Amino acid sequence: MARFTFRLPDIGEGIAEAEIVAWHVAVGDRVEEDQNLADMMTDKATVEMESPVSGTIVEVAGEVGEMVPIGAALVVIETEAAEAAEAVGSEEVAEQIEAENPGVEEVAAPAPAPTRAPAPAPAPAPAPAPAPEKVAAQSVPPVAAPHPGPLPGEEREAQAAPVSREHRALASPAVRARAKELGVDLSQVRAAEGDRIRHADLDAYLRYGSAQGYTSDTPRAWADESVRVIGMRRRIAENMAAAKRNIPHFTYVDEIDVTALEAMRGDLNAHRGDRPKLTLLPFLIVAMCRTLPDFPMLNARYDDEAGVVTRSGRVHCGMATQTPAGLTVPVIRDAQDRNVWQLAAEITRLAEAARAGTIRSEEMGGGTITVTSLGPLGGIATTPVINRPEVAIVGPNKIVERPVFRGDDIVRAKLMNLSISCDHRVVDGWDAASFVQALRTYLETPVLLFAS
Repeated sequence: MARFTFRLPDIGEGIAEAEIVAWHVAVGDRVEEDQNLADMMTDKATVEMESPVSGTIVEVAGEVGEMVPIGAALVVIETEAAEAAEAVGSEEVAEQIEAENPGVEEVAAPAPAPTRAPAPAPAPAPAPAPAPEKVAAQSVPPVAAPHPGPLPGEEREAQAAPVSREHRALASPAVRARAKELGVDLSQVRAAEGDRIRHADLDAYLRYGSAQGYTSDTPRAWADESVRVIGMRRRIAENMAAAKRNIPHFTYVDEIDVTALEAMRGDLNAHRGDRPKLTLLPFLIVAMCRTLPDFPMLNARYDDEAGVVTRSGRVHCGMATQTPAGLTVPVIRDAQDRNVWQLAAEITRLAEAARAGTIRSEEMGGGTITVTSLGPLGGIATTPVINRPEVAIVGPNKIVERPVFRGDDIVRAKLMNLSISCDHRVVDGWDAASFVQALRTYLETPVLLFAS
């Protein structure tokens, strides 16, 4: 037998280390050639590590969440030396086995340990002494719940056997319903006036009851949980912290009337045939692509270490996408050359690939500006965090229907707040506000989106 060390290979793109996000084997497991050993996450993608040989796992690099440098040992596999070289067909593997096991290609298995005569059976243990008879438990009278002070006649009640107060709790149906919803036992609530419990008494109990020793019969707490920040969640945490630490953000929000846009979107969807359903995002991205040539400082990437801002002549639009693993930002390449239908198809494709975990590394990163939307959750306004090293991120918010003045008339209108966060080192507030006003022209007069 010999040992083969599988080292983390060079994944490319200048990656120096990768994070262990999942182990598919453990020490003692038998693995076959090409079997998945672990999932490793780089800055851009998750990569599966496959075993080049068959054998038994004897060592693993570390726990989930730990970082492994490129070239460091990931797993050590005990295998037949000749079998490993033949299975892989690689001189490198054979040389490694020989280097790690000098002068030994195959070691005979250790001889079995000599058998020993069975030890004599232990003498039976003495029977345990009989347990003393149980003393009959004395009945202990229940203790009345504490309260701020004695009530009239309570001293006489304390001398008698305790009687449940629940049948004597007088309250209106509304008070009883509220107490039931809150999980409060009305027999524990004291009435400030007379015997009838009112809402004010219930409020006083909720404010001061725990300090007086009262507790609810319905526990509302749940168990604490410790969750390790690893994998995608760690990447998100690091990227967001770096963005807020390095970028002086400012956010501008304006209201846009999307009544005409929503009517056009409804008409197009009603006659879309087998084309994808249109959401607001394709229209917004087309409007951004029409507007950005006049605001090149927004469609840019800032290398703050080199002190260089690169203004892109193409729009590579990132789209923040929520996935089971966390937030990812796939990129729509050359968005300026796509119409609303093509954008809708690409948005759907990238979102599905991101959620399924099948998105390619080349479809991530390299964006020049990002769009983020909470979709049906909406929100009145957002202050999105910039996707560093970009310098701007646009966030549409919930569409609400409200009355507005049109001349002397009051009409129903569909209104939406549009947020934009910018890097104040390279973008001025005037530029951000002017950009949103230009977007407003396209979104409030959507026929312009289809003009050449």
